[in-house]
Amino acid sequence: MAAPRVLVSDKLSETAVQIFRDRGIDVDFMPEVGKDKERLAEIIGDYDGLAVRSATKVTPKILERAKKLKVIGRAGIGVDNIDIPEASRRGIIVMNTPFGNAITTAEHAIALMFAAARQIPAADASTRAGKWEKSKFMGVELSGKTLGLIGAGNIGSIVASRAQGLGMKVVAYDPYLSEERAKELGVEKVEELDELLRRADVITLHVPLTDKTRNILSREAIAKMKPGVIVINAARGGLVDEEALAEALRSGHVRAAGIDVYSEEPARENVLFDAPNVVCTPHLGASTREAQENVAIQIAEQISDYLLDGAVRNALNMPSITAEEAPRLMPWVELAGHLGSFVGQLTDEPIEAINILYNGRAAELNTEALNAATIAGILKTANPDINMVSAPMVARERGVEISTTKQDKSGVFDAYMKLTIKTPTRERSIAGTIFSDGRPRFIQIKGINIDAEIARHMLYTTNRDVPGIIGTLGRVLGENEINIANFTLGRKEVGGEAIAMLSLDVPVPQKAVEELKETGLFRQVRPLEFEVKDAPAGTAEAA
Repeated sequence: MAAPRVLVSDKLSETAVQIFRDRGIDVDFMPEVGKDKERLAEIIGDYDGLAVRSATKVTPKILERAKKLKVIGRAGIGVDNIDIPEASRRGIIVMNTPFGNAITTAEHAIALMFAAARQIPAADASTRAGKWEKSKFMGVELSGKTLGLIGAGNIGSIVASRAQGLGMKVVAYDPYLSEERAKELGVEKVEELDELLRRADVITLHVPLTDKTRNILSREAIAKMKPGVIVINAARGGLVDEEALAEALRSGHVRAAGIDVYSEEPARENVLFDAPNVVCTPHLGASTREAQENVAIQIAEQISDYLLDGAVRNALNMPSITAEEAPRLMPWVELAGHLGSFVGQLTDEPIEAINILYNGRAAELNTEALNAATIAGILKTANPDINMVSAPMVARERGVEISTTKQDKSGVFDAYMKLTIKTPTRERSIAGTIFSDGRPRFIQIKGINIDAEIARHMLYTTNRDVPGIIGTLGRVLGENEINIANFTLGRKEVGGEAIAMLSLDVPVPQKAVEELKETGLFRQVRPLEFEVKDAPAGTAEAA
């Protein structure tokens, strides 16, 4: 059998390239090809694997020519340069290295903190210009100050540790940070962002860019900060209102800032560039020799493992499962993700424990992969970068207790999964199965039996079982020109607690949500979004 062929189309270290050779893989190191789209399209059809950084753009045109390609490996975390949906459609695995840059990025945040606190770049420029302006560059000590950490995940926890070594007190705002994990990190958890804004002398961001975190440091948030605060962002552009931050720097309300990421990149122009007391760097968070070497070696090992042994690690578009079990397991992986997504979209407080119950024939499946898919579904609502491989690790880092229960068949279904999560104030549960058509269904929510096919756009409501619920939902949605594709109801008892799950053709606007709440009939009105795939006809093991 011919050895697998891998093309390295970006600059990877010689150590990484040698890993391919040592593993018996035929590797071509051609970093110049990454910037030559025509040349890449011309030769990509000869390769089983492709290793890239950010320069190579893996477009649909490239993938169309990649008839043999089985795996794309990105040395780093960002995969904006790879068309993942198109790769998925063509059966090509996309891998990245999500944890290779954590220490480097955390260290850059600390470096920006020092540079901003002591005005080092401006002092350097002044001294080089022949001036001696000691009084102009009066700095502040970091020791004894309070660091406000927005996001206490992998990178944020490293920043917390480094800051404590500097003698700083650390307070953290992270809705998914448990009290136990906060104690392990030695940080004080605050329940509200406003408290962190009020108390912190330095604020540093370590969250992904999502709808919930976009402009988390808005104009209003900046106004609530302690006068003289220092702001650091080495996480994602778009987390800070740059115009408002520039005004706060000019007024002196914000003493200084260290910015590595911007709302638009490359940032040739930015309002912060003309603001006083701001240190700007060109997205250098992951730019150290050690980090680049680490991610290059990791991706070489991952690609080699897959091409030679079929092992899948850090895949963004498929679970860690074998080819033999995939046809039977994949519908259940989709169901697991939907169960997790449902819980994740409804839960706004830290999750302390997760239990996943496998009943009947579901207990015979690859429950490790299904656990990962479930946890990823929960966490991806807050962090889209999380995948099935990283999710269990992230959950453990946050102090979430994860347990699995397997039991013999009980009830009317031959196989089903039930997810139960525990927060400081409540438990939430949902169950689902795969029907004979290969599609996942929700079969129970809050102990109430239902039969809801999962759609891209859904609406979930809870209420007391009284007349008028169906009519009200139909009227309000109709007035907002929202077509109902499917409507499922369930209740515990007459006049008791009841739920409704609606499948819709379009997303529910906030206006319709508010109108439903204003009727006073509903305890909860929550629009939901799910990543729905086509049913794998004839492949599912039905319930």
